[in-house]
Amino acid sequence: MAHAIVERRLAACAQITVIESVYVWKGAMQHEPEWRILFKTTSARYAAVEAAIRELHSYELPAIHAVPIEHVFAPYAAWVDAESDGGADGTFR
Repeated sequence: MAHAIVERRLAACAQITVIESVYVWKGAMQHEPEWRILFKTTSARYAAVEAAIRELHSYELPAIHAVPIEHVFAPYAAWVDAESDGGADGTFR
C-alpha cells in the first residue's frame, strides 16, 4: 500500500511502524500486530489517498484519519506539495 500510494504520487512519503493493537471487533476482543502507515501529503490529496487506502487495504474498516499541521518548515512543505501532485506533470521522480 505504501509503495502504491507513493508511486501514484498521492503522497510524498510513507512511514511504516509496527504496532500492537487491542480492540473489540464484532463483539470479540482482538490483540493483533498491525502496521501503521503515516502518509505525508496535502489536504487537497486527502480524498484520493483515502480512496486508495480503501481500495488497497485488507480491513473492512481501516482507521483512516488526517492530522492537520499547524506549522511546517516551508521548503519541506513545498517538497510534499510537489511530490503529492498525483502525477499531474506525467512524470515519476
